[in-house]
Order: sequence, then structure tokens, then C-alpha cells
Amino acid sequence: MADALDSVVLFNGSRRYAVRLINVSDGTGESGVTKIDISTLTGPSGSAPTSLVIEEIQWDVQGFNSVRLNFDHTTDDEAVVLSGVGYADYRAVGGLKDPSSTGGTGDLLLTTDGNVSGATYNIMIVVRLKD
Repeated sequence: MADALDSVVLFNGSRRYAVRLINVSDGTGESGVTKIDISTLTGPSGSAPTSLVIEEIQWDVQGFNSVRLNFDHTTDDEAVVLSGVGYADYRAVGGLKDPSSTGGTGDLLLTTDGNVSGATYNIMIVVRLKD
């Protein structure tokens, strides 16, 4: 079996992208799964953006120890670690920027920790698309 996953695009514009991520785990969990693939998006210049900036995250993580979001690079760059229930608005500080380390794609990856059957997450992410 595998975790039951869903990804719902809430908004897809030339400057912003919002997605809702859902998981009901069978205990398998996820490791480095691409949740936002920047090559599939269209940025302000009309082509794929070069990086993402996380502006807002709202989450409800139950049963997992945590859910980790990373920017995909040769050595992934940690964006945020989520647990419990919360909301973070990073717009006042310019957002959580991808440090754009060498290699990789800059996609947003997700990994769960402490996988148990019945664990769930419901995460809403708003990102700004940068050229």
C-alpha cells in the first residue's frame, strides 16, 4: 500500500501559486517528494520561474513527528519544519527565499518523519514566483 495523497491547486497566476497538500498515511510516509515543480509553472516573464519564495503556510500535522519542506538542490536547503497546527506569514520579511545553492531544481520537496498508520497532514502553501 501507499499513503493516500492529494494535491489541489488553489491559485495559479504569473506571480503567485497556491496549493493544498493532503496525506492520510498507511505508515509508509514520504521522502523527498516533489510537491511544487517549478518547471511546470509560468512566472512573470512568461517562462518557468527560476526560484520560489514561500509567503504563507497554514498546516495541520497529526500523528507524524513532523513534515519537512526543502528546496531541491545538490544538498537540499531546509525551508521549514512543520508539526501540530499553525500558520506562518513570511511576507513582512520578504518571504522564505530559496538560497539557490548549487545543483538541483529549486523545486519544493516534502518529507514526513515518524510515519505511522493514520497520521495526516493538511498543508496550504502560497509561493511567489521569481524570474
